[in-house]
Amino acid sequence: MVRLSNTMIGILNAITFLLSVPILAGGIWLRARADGTECERYLAAPVIVLGVFLMLVSIAGLVGACCRVTCLLWFYLVAMFLLIVVLLGITVFAFVVTHKGTGEAVSGRGFKEYRLGDYSTWLQRRVENDRNWNRIRGCLQDAKVCKSLEDRRDTVQQFMSSDLSPIQSGCCKPPISCGFTYVNGTQWSGPAKSTEPDCGAWSNDDGALCYGCQSCKAGVVATLKRNWKRSAIINIVFLVFIVIVYSVGCCAFRNNRRDHRNGGGYKQQGAYA
Repeated sequence: MVRLSNTMIGILNAITFLLSVPILAGGIWLRARADGTECERYLAAPVIVLGVFLMLVSIAGLVGACCRVTCLLWFYLVAMFLLIVVLLGITVFAFVVTHKGTGEAVSGRGFKEYRLGDYSTWLQRRVENDRNWNRIRGCLQDAKVCKSLEDRRDTVQQFMSSDLSPIQSGCCKPPISCGFTYVNGTQWSGPAKSTEPDCGAWSNDDGALCYGCQSCKAGVVATLKRNWKRSAIINIVFLVFIVIVYSVGCCAFRNNRRDHRNGGGYKQQGAYA
């Protein structure tokens, strides 16, 4: 009778292998799209790497557990241990760099405004780097994040009471302190009443808007902070699951070694473990 720990590892890795196929296929599809944006092609590489990693590890775990191939199961356990270390490091890092910063409520407005200096130094440096920001800016423009505001045709009262996302608030309109007059979601008129750099950086050109503003960078950082915190919570749940799977894998590895010592190989019969 096949041991329970080996059976569990086999089933879990069979499921993981099936999941890795669409992940890998999706990454290859993003990479091969002739009309894909730069962002899609940029995201394709990590998706492909993730798909290949999951596929190789799941094959090693599946064959190692079901066929009692100790060296493959050893490789599987090493890969799982490294995954646990990496996930733990990423989770701790995410909590460290996202503990600072929040949006500032604007009196009489439904949205908040964001200042880059309120966030962690590490996040500030990432978006202040010209190479990084040019890529992020290109992604925002390709995604047409401000198009929905332009299409809504809100009145000034409707716009001012709307709940804008951090990126919409920072990139699609000038800061309220600039004193511009609202025309529509992406058009503002009149001279600036403030000397803030963002006021001079604002443009009614759909390709420019406030993409060069510090407020836009702050909106991107605020979005990253929110998403990273959510990801960190998910990572904690995933880590608990991975540790359990790793423990079961250790039991299967111990079973394999015991069977080989007894000369039974993968045909060795035994009790459930």
